[in-house]
Amino acid sequence: MRKKTITGWVWGLAVACLVGGYAHAAFAKPLKVCADPNYMPYSNKLGQGFENKVAQLVGHALGRPVQYVWSSYRQKGGFENFLALNLDKHRCDMIMNLPYGDYEETFTKPYYGSTYVFVYKKGKRYDLSEGMDSPILSHVKIGFEVGTPVEAGLKMRGLVLSAVPFNTAGSETASPKAPLQAVEDGKVDVLITWEPLVGYFIQKDFRNLTMMRVPDTDALGAPERYLFFISMGVAPGETALKHQLDQVIRTHKAQIQRIMTAYNVRILP
Repeated sequence: MRKKTITGWVWGLAVACLVGGYAHAAFAKPLKVCADPNYMPYSNKLGQGFENKVAQLVGHALGRPVQYVWSSYRQKGGFENFLALNLDKHRCDMIMNLPYGDYEETFTKPYYGSTYVFVYKKGKRYDLSEGMDSPILSHVKIGFEVGTPVEAGLKMRGLVLSAVPFNTAGSETASPKAPLQAVEDGKVDVLITWEPLVGYFIQKDFRNLTMMRVPDTDALGAPERYLFFISMGVAPGETALKHQLDQVIRTHKAQIQRIMTAYNVRILP
């Protein structure tokens, strides 16, 4: 009889601890993440973007449920206005997309790095080994995203006036699929764009296209940068959270890499 009583007490204690653990997770302070509600492959309200997946990983690692504050990256005033109206005003604790080294915001260690890429149809034998200085670029129709280092690089080479501009980062309804469709339809021969923006769609919807990375260059005397590292941004004064996020990034590199690989982003060391 005593054995049964002790066993029952132990079992009851185990159940109480389990329930208490769930209650703790349920009542933990939410991790508020400002994110775009409709900008795949970054994020959307269905949680399908790679930033959604990394945010959930972070929340799980910190034992805090993720709560989104939806706001477009591409609202009037652009990404800077998104930061000013959301992160800077403490509407959220963090964002998932901040260039490492941003001089106005508090940023974590980078959690991925990537480059701009040349996108073109498989089977095309374009020699792009010299990057932006490849002679073939003077003989093909180029597409590019406005307001990027690529636009500046094309201007330096006198190629921008004959190129086709796209502005998927400037409109809440635009999709990165549009410039890819232009390559598919033959309206553009070589698209130069940010790999994380298009890798997912190339893998999913445009398997006839391929990518090649654009190397950094200083061939014309001025350094040009086409490789960038991306951090998480934290609200002003949230130093403790920044250190916690740095720890998560350090200890979950493999999981983050698996997420990025699934979205066809070849993460840099």
